[in-house]
Amino acid sequence: MKKRLTAWLLVLALGCSLLATAAFAGEKAADAVPTEEQTEVAAETRADPAEETSQTAQTTGEATAPVPEEGIVTGGYNPELSVLQPDPAGRISFANVESRMREGNLQILALQGNIDTIEDIDYDKMYEDLREQLNEIASQQWGLVMAPAEFVGGEYEKGKAYDQLDQAYDAVREKFDAIKEGEMQKDNADLVRQLKNLQDQIVVAGESTYIALQALEVQEGQLQRQLTALNRTVEEMELRYQMGQVSALQLQQTKTGRTQLASGLETLRMNVRSLKTQLEQLIGAEQTGEIVLGKVPEVTDKQLAAMDLEADLLTYKAKSYDLYDAAKTLEDAQETYKDDADKYGYNEKKYEFRTAKRTWETAQYTYNNTLQSYELKFRTLYAQVQDYKQILDAARVSLECEKASYAAAELRHEQGTISANALLDAKDSLREAEEKVQTASNDLFSSYNTYRWAVEHGVLN
Repeated sequence: MKKRLTAWLLVLALGCSLLATAAFAGEKAADAVPTEEQTEVAAETRADPAEETSQTAQTTGEATAPVPEEGIVTGGYNPELSVLQPDPAGRISFANVESRMREGNLQILALQGNIDTIEDIDYDKMYEDLREQLNEIASQQWGLVMAPAEFVGGEYEKGKAYDQLDQAYDAVREKFDAIKEGEMQKDNADLVRQLKNLQDQIVVAGESTYIALQALEVQEGQLQRQLTALNRTVEEMELRYQMGQVSALQLQQTKTGRTQLASGLETLRMNVRSLKTQLEQLIGAEQTGEIVLGKVPEVTDKQLAAMDLEADLLTYKAKSYDLYDAAKTLEDAQETYKDDADKYGYNEKKYEFRTAKRTWETAQYTYNNTLQSYELKFRTLYAQVQDYKQILDAARVSLECEKASYAAAELRHEQGTISANALLDAKDSLREAEEKVQTASNDLFSSYNTYRWAVEHGVLN
């Protein structure tokens, strides 16, 4: 029990920043969503992405993030070489997040130091050292027994010294017996498993931060496009105002909408920089807030087909530290019940036995509830992966439709039957459809990645 208490204290101390990181990622993603008013105003007209970048930079005074050139190696897994490729300076690929965290994250390295210390224990040597200590203490006690009382300061001092040696002997004997019976080895193995589980959770938090950043960058592109559309709308409204077609109030309302949208874009960019700084800290890189992320991997049909709910659930339950710890708690409760039951003779008439029995029953209910809760989480996660797959499939169908619509719009524009603004509307609808596919693909990967962590490492957040 002392080992498990020590482990929990270590978990609480080192886990605080992990929880803070995960919470920050969720809050930033929520804060970055444009308001309904901004979306409605921006939807009035569309933008060309090429124009968008230029006009946005002029309007906000903000430089746009560098875009990787075609063919540049961004690190990550190379199927041809079957190895992880290092990331170029200032960049990171999703495939390298875990390895870079395990090499550079200070929390993980601190945990690894504790793991290495525990695993480096030589139990045979410790066993012999404790045996020698026991013999030495016993020898000292025998010396006190044989020595005259006045030689050690009187009977009282002799008895006090003997009792102190007796207490020391019991403490050493407890450790000696723990090694002899394998209890210390088992407790330390449990502690190592707990510390490795915490390491895995920190890595999961880092990967979640990476995916959250991808979502924010997609939102940034959407807001940039909306802002460019509003710039074009303001120009049109100013011209119509000069022609007397709109009022000064209508023009001012449009300009106010643009100001609000530009402000929202700046807030989102601040959130992206902050979250990138956190990611840089997690991987042990220089904290600049400017690291460039690669694309999130796509989930293949083969990977999805390999998912087996019932078999994977059994694997998860066998590897889950949370369920293992719950079982250990139940085992401790059972031992306590047996001790109390033996003490009170399994006598139902005794209040103490009835209390012990109810406590044991409550422990069983608690364990079974924990088991059911985690099984439900796992089954729900499996269903979410399947649902995100059908959402992605639907988004891809819509994208193909928008591609056909845009091709038709280009033809009509060449024929002179639609205006340039109408063509921009069609192009903007195509961009929106592409963004929906990207978002759906990222959501699918996020849920699938969580599923794989549960199956392969027993980590289910």
